[in-house]
Amino acid sequence: MTRNSNHRRLIILRHAKSAWPDGVIDEERPLSDRGRKAAPVIGAYMAREKLIPDLALVSPARRARETWQLVHEALPDGVAERPAAGLYEVPADNILAVIQATEQNIRTLLLVGHNPGLEDLASLLVKDGDAGAVARIREKFPTAGLAVIDFEIGGWDAVAAGTGYLERFVTPRFLG
Repeated sequence: MTRNSNHRRLIILRHAKSAWPDGVIDEERPLSDRGRKAAPVIGAYMAREKLIPDLALVSPARRARETWQLVHEALPDGVAERPAAGLYEVPADNILAVIQATEQNIRTLLLVGHNPGLEDLASLLVKDGDAGAVARIREKFPTAGLAVIDFEIGGWDAVAAGTGYLERFVTPRFLG
């Protein structure tokens, strides 16, 4: 896809694998050991591939915040971040509304959140893309999965069903 003034890039990151400690409410569940290992792998990949967001919107759930902290450590300084309650326990349409409300000066937006909302969102937005990646994302969006979706649109408010191109979809397992 050719980058022009209408180019927008959405990076969707599902939180890394979480633990299920007894007596801990869902929103406060921490990452598991596996999750603490996977998140830096994705962060290093993002840095190496220059997948640097202008803004990261992060679910308030502890596992999403911890994932972002570990990913962020691998990225250059200066990535703006904001908590986004609209990413926690919501359907794809609600997440789409969060995207559509993004400031127009943001060219690359990262969402750090949860399934099933993120998986459903990716399936909703993607019209075309790398065939293997499209098949994998429609099969399963595992923990620490990273989808990169490109749009040729006037602004975030124009993001809608079937307007995205899946540039890539990777997981820690896929990265080896």
